[in-house]
Amino acid sequence: MAAVLRVDLPDTAYEIAIAPQNLDTIGTQMAGLNLGKKVLLISNPEIEQFYGDRVRDALSTAGFNVATHLIPAGEEYKTLASIEQVYDAALAHRLERSSTMVALGGGVIGDMTGFAAATWLRGINFVQAPTSLLAMVDASVGGKTGVNHPQGKNLIGAFYQPKLVLIDPTVLATLPPREFRAGMAEVIKYGVIWDADLFAQLEAAEGLSSYETIDSQLLETILVRSCQAKAAVVSQDEKEAGLRAILNYGHTLGHAVESLTQYRLVNHGEAVAIGMVAAGQLAAQLDLWTTAEAERQDKLITQTGLPTQIPGQLAVAEIVDTLQTDKKVKAGKVQFILPTTLGQVKITDQVPAEVLAGVIQNCQVC
Repeated sequence: MAAVLRVDLPDTAYEIAIAPQNLDTIGTQMAGLNLGKKVLLISNPEIEQFYGDRVRDALSTAGFNVATHLIPAGEEYKTLASIEQVYDAALAHRLERSSTMVALGGGVIGDMTGFAAATWLRGINFVQAPTSLLAMVDASVGGKTGVNHPQGKNLIGAFYQPKLVLIDPTVLATLPPREFRAGMAEVIKYGVIWDADLFAQLEAAEGLSSYETIDSQLLETILVRSCQAKAAVVSQDEKEAGLRAILNYGHTLGHAVESLTQYRLVNHGEAVAIGMVAAGQLAAQLDLWTTAEAERQDKLITQTGLPTQIPGQLAVAEIVDTLQTDKKVKAGKVQFILPTTLGQVKITDQVPAEVLAGVIQNCQVC
C-alpha cells in the first residue's frame, strides 16, 4: 500500500503520503520541504508511548532539533488553556517563524496543533502525522483547526493548511476498536455524500469494526478514496464558502450531542453516526431520498458497530437550542446537509421545526 495524493490549493498546496512504516520516513520527507530545523512534536501520553521515540529518532537523524509537548488525551482538553501550554512550550524551545509543529495523534491533537501553529508568531509550519482512522480519513486533511468553547464544538479556530500529511496505516494496530469504528463513521459519510461505489464496497465487507477484522485491501481503498474525496472538496472550496459544507454531513446534530454530553458519553465518530441517522430520516421525511436508501445507510452504520440513537437524557428542546450555536447557522437558520441519493447531498435551511423535533424524538433511546 503506497499512494501520494495532492491537495491543490493556490498558495498552500501539499501532499498526503500514505504508506506502511511512513513514520520512519517523516524526517527525510520533512527535510525535502525546506523547513527550519526546530520542531515541536505535540502528542498525548498514550500515543507518545507507542510512537514518540520512532518519530523523534527519524527527525533527529534528518537533522532536526526536536522538543516534545504532551496534552492529555480526550476532547475535554481541546481548550484554549491547552493551547496556552503549547505556546509556553513553543517559547521555551525558541520556535521561530521557520520552525514546525508536528501533530502526532488523532483529530484532537491535530486540530489543536494546527491552531497553535496558525497563531504562534502569526503562523509557523505544521505537519500532520495522524494515528487514528478518523484523523487519517478526515481531520488531518483540509486545514480546519481549532478548539472547543464551553457552549459549542470547534467554535474557536482557523483555516490553516499543513505542509504535509503523513499517513502510516500500520499504527492503526494499536488503535482501540471503538476508535477504529469512530473513524469508520467518517468513511461512511464519504460514501453517502460523494462516493456511492465506496458505500457499496463497505456494504459488501465482512468486517468493518476493527483493524484486525477489516480486509487490508479494503483499508487501502478506504484511506485513498476518503482522502481523495476530502482533497477534491477542499481544493474547490478551501474555506467553506459553499461546497465544503457537505463534509459536515451528520455533524450538525452530532456536534450538539457531543456538546450536551460534555464530550464524555459518545466520541466524535459515534456522534456523527447518530447525526447521519437523524439526517437520513429528515431527508426521507422531506422526500429528498427514499426510505430504502435511509435504511441502507442505517444498516451499514449498525453493521459497523456504531450507535444510531440519541442519548435519552437529552431533551428535544435543548438539542434544538444547541443547534442554534452551530457554525453553519445563517440568518438564524440552521443549515442541514441532507442526502438526495447515495453519493449526493444538498445543503438546505428549509427544515420545518416540527419535522426536526419529530425526528430527534424518534431517534432517541426510549
